[in-house]
Amino acid sequence: MKKVSLKKVVYLLVIVASSMFIYSFTYQPNLDEWEVPAKYKNMKNPTDKNDKENLSIGKSLYMKHCKSCHGKTGLGDGSKSDELDTDPGDFSTDLAAQKDGALFYKIKEGRDDMPSFKKKIRDDEDIWLIVNFIRTFEE
Repeated sequence: MKKVSLKKVVYLLVIVASSMFIYSFTYQPNLDEWEVPAKYKNMKNPTDKNDKENLSIGKSLYMKHCKSCHGKTGLGDGSKSDELDTDPGDFSTDLAAQKDGALFYKIKEGRDDMPSFKKKIRDDEDIWLIVNFIRTFEE
């Protein structure tokens, strides 16, 4: 059996550790690949999107549950955003292509850094009100 020098083993470990370190900072899951089940894709928002009281409730819920990552104005600059492995997005530009049902699903179910809110926000109507409020960030 051939002996491997300690120097070669250390060199190999440094290469592997360096590669893993670099990968951990460069890997960003593609948020466009977030598959939304058909049931939600065309789901209609049952709430009045323009109702001032609904928007006020949605804003309150957003500030409580979403602001720390997505920021006060939805720019993805919340106090916890630097701790995330994925980009929290910019609601002023990232929402136009997404239907309300898809946003409802993503808030309710979560994925990766985005937590599921189905246990914290048990009333589906409240999730819809958050969807309504974040729509106000669109340009």
